[in-house]
Amino acid sequence: MKKKERVNLIIKRLAEHYPNPPIPLIHTNNYTLLIAVLLSAQSTDKKVNELTPALFSYGETAKDIYDIGQEIILSHIKQIGLANTKAKNIYNLSKIIYEKYNNQIPNNIELLKSLPGVGHKTASVVMAQAFGIPSFPVDTHIHRLAQRWGLTSGLNVRETEKDLKKLFPKYLWNKLHLQIIYYGRNHCTARGCDGTKCSICTELFPLRNKPILCKKA
Repeated sequence: MKKKERVNLIIKRLAEHYPNPPIPLIHTNNYTLLIAVLLSAQSTDKKVNELTPALFSYGETAKDIYDIGQEIILSHIKQIGLANTKAKNIYNLSKIIYEKYNNQIPNNIELLKSLPGVGHKTASVVMAQAFGIPSFPVDTHIHRLAQRWGLTSGLNVRETEKDLKKLFPKYLWNKLHLQIIYYGRNHCTARGCDGTKCSICTELFPLRNKPILCKKA
């Protein structure tokens, strides 16, 4: 099966599995989404969703969270990886958003990336999910599946992102980002599938009988 055929099959099968994939992080506005995405690095969406309601009980704007201070922020996220650094970044970026951007999240990826603790992936997720601007944030699930499905030989998530953007229609990027994540979590898992077991892998490569050793992101 040629790469273009694989791409079309992947689009079709993912749409069957997840026609309307929800955003997995609980949030109420663009600011709370940004904080949730930032916290999800080195953690799980489930853990973030458990902890953020108490944090946002103080308020759901940058000013509200800036006003409570770094120590209180930390007290609510200390179960999450890199908690000290994240508490500092949340406090500092909240100050900037409140004072510089009038409590509004900028809808510009470079401005987002200039905020403390906001890297390319976090900024891309916010652009896609908060503003609907086509992005293709690649996490370890997407990186792993893209390799298994023969869509990239990228050595890291940035290279994989470039390859996927060339292969898939731009209007599908935001939905595909979520669909692939859900499929990677539920079907083509790191330990449950090695490129030879899940339904999409076996349909794409019916004669494959050797595991695919994915390069680390």
